[in-house]
Amino acid sequence: MLKIIATGPESSGKTTVCKALSEHFNIPFSKEYAREFLTNLEREYNQNDLIKIAEGQFKSEYRIQESEGGNHKPQTTNHKLSLHDTDLITIKIWSNYKYGNCDKWIIEQIEKQKSEKRIYLLCKPDIPWEADPQRENPNDREELFEIHKQELENLGHTYFVVEGESRVEKSISEILNLI
Repeated sequence: MLKIIATGPESSGKTTVCKALSEHFNIPFSKEYAREFLTNLEREYNQNDLIKIAEGQFKSEYRIQESEGGNHKPQTTNHKLSLHDTDLITIKIWSNYKYGNCDKWIIEQIEKQKSEKRIYLLCKPDIPWEADPQRENPNDREELFEIHKQELENLGHTYFVVEGESRVEKSISEILNLI
């Protein structure tokens, strides 16, 4: 199974790209678990919450993969795709950026995932910032983009930068070239 993961800093179009790819390839996608978790949290989150978010994101990723066995085949190919709005790498980056360290479990899972066929769509923050109660960094998006890029390179994952007005079309084209 080819896993396609939209990643990047806040407000860079990850969810928009995922929704469009989901419609184009007729497959579901795992949503960013942090949104659900933080929406239901009745206090400010802290570093201890990041492991709960990571566990939820991890379960969500593998649950969507299992559900794609039957009726969800891509319209353009017989290959199976799995689509995800972020993954553990984003949680690792955020934990290191905000708190200066990351839980060992998150790092271990990321290392295990290196053996999977994962392709990243690294969303560039070249679109206007959209305020949202869960977003914290309108001014650090370029720095976080570079951190994401470096992390993907360090892990040896294939990635494509998606940017500009044609980010969805470029994403579709890159995926079709791979399958």
